[in-house]
Amino acid sequence: MNLILFEEDERDLPLQKRDPRAIHLVKTLHKKAGDEFDAGILGGKRGKGRITQVFDDGRLLFSLNLTEFPPPRLPVTVAVGFPRPIQTRRLLRDLSSMGVSAVHLVCCELSDKNYLKTTLLEDGGARAALIEGASQSRDTTLPQIAVFSSLKEWLEDGGVNECPEASRIACDNVEPEGVLGGVQNACPAALAIGPERGWSDRERLQFRNAGFKRLSLGCRALRTETACIAAIAALGVLSSYEQSSV
Repeated sequence: MNLILFEEDERDLPLQKRDPRAIHLVKTLHKKAGDEFDAGILGGKRGKGRITQVFDDGRLLFSLNLTEFPPPRLPVTVAVGFPRPIQTRRLLRDLSSMGVSAVHLVCCELSDKNYLKTTLLEDGGARAALIEGASQSRDTTLPQIAVFSSLKEWLEDGGVNECPEASRIACDNVEPEGVLGGVQNACPAALAIGPERGWSDRERLQFRNAGFKRLSLGCRALRTETACIAAIAALGVLSSYEQSSV
């Protein structure tokens, strides 16, 4: 945890001994009463926290002095053909850490429909993964997450029309129209990563009609979460957006 994150209503509450944040502060960082740590409020500012008291039962009382705004999120929406549940958690964590604005899980024609039965989105697991990623990257904000029943629904309702056609990219290593490299003015961007079995012919046609370019990440078959990170890096939006935000 590079940033200990709190909900707004936790400001005046002690951390319980078994809370992972308390364990990290005491066991990993070896903090004690009077010590400072990096902290933030989810959806708010970041700065410093201070342990003001350690109770006999292991609870920690803390104060917050938050004066910094979090880094801006990248104006990138990543749509992913529903991956395996264990991949979904890692994917949400890593994309949150990368700073994308939205993660859309899409049920594609070749998706394994059993993956849609995951309870990750209902039991708090998805939010926990997003928070873990934000904490890693010293952010207090989380990407928006949404589920779409088909690629057609996502293309119509996922905000794709807000992106210029030059920055609408579908990764396709089977029938690519080119290789994904730095895209000029790739803000905002819509990036689609297919399911493990790839895109159907009908979905390729839907991409073409929606102004997407189907581009390859190279000759190697990558895991879904690896492909997402590689595509964001190859898109070139990281350096270009950081420079434009200075």
